[in-house]
Amino acid sequence: MSIRKLTIMALFVAIAVAGSTFISIPTGIARAYPVQHAINVIGAVILGPVPTVVVAFVTAIIRILTGTGSLLAIPGSIIGALCAGLAYKYSSKMWLAGMGEAIGTGLLASLVAVPYAKLLMGTSVAALFFMPAFLISSTIGAILGAVVASSLRKTVLVKYFNPTLFIK
Repeated sequence: MSIRKLTIMALFVAIAVAGSTFISIPTGIARAYPVQHAINVIGAVILGPVPTVVVAFVTAIIRILTGTGSLLAIPGSIIGALCAGLAYKYSSKMWLAGMGEAIGTGLLASLVAVPYAKLLMGTSVAALFFMPAFLISSTIGAILGAVVASSLRKTVLVKYFNPTLFIK
């Protein structure tokens, strides 16, 4: 892995952590942090699935340690990042990366969060308990990420990392 790619990954972690400090939306039972989901979509488009999952994991750990995220940040961000990365890798369509993020976090991660919360947090809740908050956060973030990623098409940085963005 190149130094440039690691630097971009570190920048994405910093943006996601800082964004979760300043931007949150109350969604009833939890707070939605759409910046993490936007970074997942942007990372999926620019870096690919594996680096995006690494960015999501490191961001989740930092957010947990700094108190801006709960243990649910791990499945919530990693599953969405993986789905967004794979969706973009196999389709080269930004809107599918956003859809992968929304489905991965909003549906899959919210279902994984139930046994995860029971095992690690001692909380037993119904299967659909986390879904509204996860769906709201991931959908807002996915839309934001797709908009930013589409505007990044014109930058040299993106051309360097992912030349397929310029194929129409």
